[in-house]
Amino acid sequence: MSRVLVGLIGSNIMKSLSPALHHDAFAAAGLDGFYHLMDVDILPGRGLNQLLDAARTAGFAGTNVTFPFKQDVLALLDAVDPEALQIGAVNTVVFGPDGRSTGYNTDRRGFRRSFEQGLGRAAADGKTVVQVGAGGAGRAVAFALMDLGVSQLVLHDRDPKQAQTLLADLAAHCDAGRCRLSTALAAEVAAADGVVNATPVGMHGIPGNPVPAELRKEQWVADVIYSPIETAFIKAAVAKGTRVLTGGGMCVHQAAEAFRLFTGIEPDIARMHRTFAQALAARDQRLAEAV
Repeated sequence: MSRVLVGLIGSNIMKSLSPALHHDAFAAAGLDGFYHLMDVDILPGRGLNQLLDAARTAGFAGTNVTFPFKQDVLALLDAVDPEALQIGAVNTVVFGPDGRSTGYNTDRRGFRRSFEQGLGRAAADGKTVVQVGAGGAGRAVAFALMDLGVSQLVLHDRDPKQAQTLLADLAAHCDAGRCRLSTALAAEVAAADGVVNATPVGMHGIPGNPVPAELRKEQWVADVIYSPIETAFIKAAVAKGTRVLTGGGMCVHQAAEAFRLFTGIEPDIARMHRTFAQALAARDQRLAEAV
């Protein structure tokens, strides 16, 4: 049996739980597989281009791509799946037998399925949602929120040009009247039915809360981050009694879709959720012991 090699290219990824998810999925499928972490922060002189080429040369079946490369990777691929092209971001690259690379986006489906499972579609359908962050992950989340039927999506990003570009892309594929740019973030957050953090702020190594506003108990909030599982944003919401959706479910569902793309095998979602919970507990224990 030949070994299936896959991995993840990104920054600040050494606490990722993706290896645990994929290794267990390989075991469940009876495959000899290994998931490599390729962190540009600890690989001096290695950028996205070099690592992508190295993975291709080594015979990888594919690799995931995360912050800050989900948009940059588009220009390096031989082909891009239509949905990923629509989103304007790629988080999964599959190498064909001839080495040809094709980019996909599993974040959109991952967030949508996690939302349906964790908060229920009715929490978004016909509602007003504020989304902070319009980068690689934010683009997928915004399209997922449109899929979920939000009536008004209010976008904010510290880079106004990035938010404007996402708004234009959403308007090109959805009803333009359903999305707009934020003009008064604090007031818009206070009035919204739901608030999403799609920025990396709150991750281990990038502390802080990117939503500078008071939350209400009647709202819901969602975060794409799962390292840590409870960000400052999620903790602030919990303190208010607000319904929360952490980034854990999105991680599991996007990983399941990526595994299917890499191997052609549909993984057991329930098993992946259990594996995630176990790996999360083990990681948090290690971090606590290191303090």
